Amino acid sequence: MTAGARRPRVLLLASGPLDRRDGADSELAAAVADAVTDVDFTWFTRWPRPRGPRFVERGRPVTMPVLEGLPQRAQRLQTAVAAAVVARHADLVHAVLAVDEAFPLFSRVLPSLLRGTPVLHTVPGVQDARLLRRSRPLGQTVALSSATARELSAAGFGQVLVVPPVVRLDRWPYTPRPSGPTPRVLVIGHHGPHGGAEEAVMAAGVAARAGARFRLTLALRPRPGHPARTSGASVLALAEREGLRDVEVLGPVRDMRPLVASADVLLFVPRLLGVKSDVPLTVLEALSTGRPVILGDHPQFAALGDTVLRAPVGDARRTGHLLRQLLDRPHWWQVLSEQGRATVEERFGPERFAARYFRLYRELLNHP
Repeated sequence: MTAGARRPRVLLLASGPLDRRDGADSELAAAVADAVTDVDFTWFTRWPRPRGPRFVERGRPVTMPVLEGLPQRAQRLQTAVAAAVVARHADLVHAVLAVDEAFPLFSRVLPSLLRGTPVLHTVPGVQDARLLRRSRPLGQTVALSSATARELSAAGFGQVLVVPPVVRLDRWPYTPRPSGPTPRVLVIGHHGPHGGAEEAVMAAGVAARAGARFRLTLALRPRPGHPARTSGASVLALAEREGLRDVEVLGPVRDMRPLVASADVLLFVPRLLGVKSDVPLTVLEALSTGRPVILGDHPQFAALGDTVLRAPVGDARRTGHLLRQLLDRPHWWQVLSEQGRATVEERFGPERFAARYFRLYRELLNHP
């Protein structure tokens, strides 16, 4: 195939079907499908198809039976086999897959099944650097941050390109600060140790004891081996010990827009990123909406610069005092709010993102 002959046919592949916001890879894959308009995408949806609006609006969904309860490696092998069948009609496979516990085996199986179909691999994050020693590159590799690009290159993944993630600015418009009497602090993270929930609650306790008044809402996603019900009860118990009274714990939220718009501040302070995206989309969406963000100071967040507030990882005292100061200083809040939106427009808008991926598609197809 040569550039300009027809629109490239690309199989967009995540760790599972793209019919709901299940994690960093599905979120980013859906963003690719929405942003890159000059491509005919195919992607998997589960059978039976879920009711309601489609999570991915563009492209052609192909149903894939999903057996719930399978181990992660078995689910990934199921995805690889399905991809091999559909890829017969594709020019390129774009895999959006984190390097997690299932990836090393998947990285050995998928290329043999595809029989020469070129692969572009976007890595949302790396769960554990030790997994890279047992993994193989799928093809040209793309990272979301320079920190992860260096890590992948050092592990033998060749020249790793950096393409920052994208935010649909039309879906995440700038909105004024909520006018309610009590500010809302929104926490995102995962259930289980080091996922950000306990760290955020302890930081909120520091802020509250220093005189800040706010409601605390935690939107947490599950991690394997950490039941949401048990973890949620543990988080609420910790909040009570920290003297926090106005606290709610939510599970996965299908549409984060109303929740983000109702918040005054977003808090994301996990000790370990795990397979969370290098630059979580919810963080960028909050900045786009005009919500200041406080982050743990992981190297993957360097691209955000002074747009966000950062505290040393695990430092509840410093995080709590930043939160108190931000809630008590309306002018500082407004400055960060406007800077956040401007940064997203400049660095994470859809035009640059789409152009870079479309150029990569063409290069891979014209230079096999």
